[in-house]
Amino acid sequence: MVSYLEFEKPVAALEKRIAELRQTASAGDVDISAEIRRLEMKGADLLASTYAALTPWQKTQVARHPMRPHFKDFVEQCFTDFMPLGGDRYFGDDQAIIGGFARLDGRRVMLIGHEKGNDTQSRIKHNFGMGKPEGYRKAIRLMEMAGRFGLPVVTLVDTSGAFPGVEAEERGQAEAIARSTEACLALPVPMVAVIVGEGGSGGAVALASAERVLMLEHAVYSVISPEGCASILWRTNEKAAEAAEAMKVTAQDLLGLGVIDRIVKEPVGGAHRDPALASAALAKAIGEELDQLGKLTPDQLRAKREERFLRIGEG
Repeated sequence: MVSYLEFEKPVAALEKRIAELRQTASAGDVDISAEIRRLEMKGADLLASTYAALTPWQKTQVARHPMRPHFKDFVEQCFTDFMPLGGDRYFGDDQAIIGGFARLDGRRVMLIGHEKGNDTQSRIKHNFGMGKPEGYRKAIRLMEMAGRFGLPVVTLVDTSGAFPGVEAEERGQAEAIARSTEACLALPVPMVAVIVGEGGSGGAVALASAERVLMLEHAVYSVISPEGCASILWRTNEKAAEAAEAMKVTAQDLLGLGVIDRIVKEPVGGAHRDPALASAALAKAIGEELDQLGKLTPDQLRAKREERFLRIGEG
């Protein structure tokens, strides 16, 4: 069952009407199939037109949709033979950042990403995708391992930001994020990062400093959340929609600015409406990028990363 966002109310009303007519048709002798088909076409058109004109704030809501696929969903749909590796060898195993060996269409990769969880219990377990220092140190360990074994690194970024708790700061959150970013930039192997939902602050950059950065069509990527920006600038988060517009958080805006390199198309209505189709598009895009990057030497890869980050904002 689809969970509707506020701006989807007209779509929700129409789809509810279609469901009622289907129930009526199955219970009676009256043939109303033509009316159902008419409403289905109208609903499809309404959904497509709605999602073709989303504002940055609406895209932020879609990126946070409770039914949007997360790391584990993409692992199940896109990858095979996933072998998770735990722990940072210093403190513990952070459940917000997960990683390990995997295969993408037979290609061996090191896969790392944020997991938000999909219900109350799993969201608490995974800390809503907000990584702690041990999570970023685990990511560093896995990236270094990938470098030793010659495995390309794929990261799936989906976090509102790194965990801001006192205990995280006590364990060196800022240093862990900085070193994770450094590890990305120093990799001798190809790295493809994908913003699949929210890409928030340094918690996202620490896993997204790759030579190729992709975004799903309705994902968002920013230095701070729209609510956080609004609370700083206007002393109220009620202006979050205005902040999202000004911050250029959407994939379309960021592609124009050179912050990302490619947009991966989502199914009409968002990835949550058809996770399998969204996953297929994602797997295809990642595979294509790795095919191109696999032709480069370690020095060329590092130079490509340096060049892309120095070039941001030139246009």
